[in-house]
Amino acid sequence: MKRKISRCLLGIFALIVNMSCVQKSENQQSKKMENLKMEEQTNLDSTKLEVATLGAGCFWCVEAIFQRLEGVVKVTSGYAGGTVTNPTYRQVCEGNTGHAEVCQITFDPKKISFEELLEVFWKTHDPTTLNRQGADEGTQYRSAIFYHSEEQRKTAEYWLEKLNKEKVFPDPIVTEVTAFTNFYPAEDYHNNYFNENGGEGYCRVVIKPKVDKFTKVFKDKLKK
Repeated sequence: MKRKISRCLLGIFALIVNMSCVQKSENQQSKKMENLKMEEQTNLDSTKLEVATLGAGCFWCVEAIFQRLEGVVKVTSGYAGGTVTNPTYRQVCEGNTGHAEVCQITFDPKKISFEELLEVFWKTHDPTTLNRQGADEGTQYRSAIFYHSEEQRKTAEYWLEKLNKEKVFPDPIVTEVTAFTNFYPAEDYHNNYFNENGGEGYCRVVIKPKVDKFTKVFKDKLKK
């Protein structure tokens, strides 16, 4: 009888020890997962991305160029600088909302600077034509830099003044440099437009020549 009780006690003790080990293992695994999540969050926080909002005519053209740059994480076509909330493409095209067609560019400043983005900006459109790029005409096609910080403002104004002073362009630059106030993403079909619709007329005649010229001039800044 005593032997049976002893065996029973040993069994209970072994079960308790086993459960304790399982619990300890689960706690260790949970702690490990928690540490991994914290590490991932730390790595994410250490990558401080910045945003630039630029208008240089049709946003299909702007998107096709900037999304090919090394260091650019995301390019979203949309509307900025207007007075109407959540405008549609048709409303903006009517020229009564005050918005410009722009691209909001999310970039890693460790790989490409705002100054480098502006270099591409100046060289891939005509900043001297008021409210027009090629055959696209209207206030929605104006050349514009919507700065997100005082540093961006100073950089944009410095280069605008420098380029005008050195007469890099035959006519004065009319690019609008103004504080960022709003951005409304364009309808889904506008995003990644050139990549998905390269065979269409506007893409072949207008966008492709711009992209081809850009890739030759900035071949050292392209994504691998």
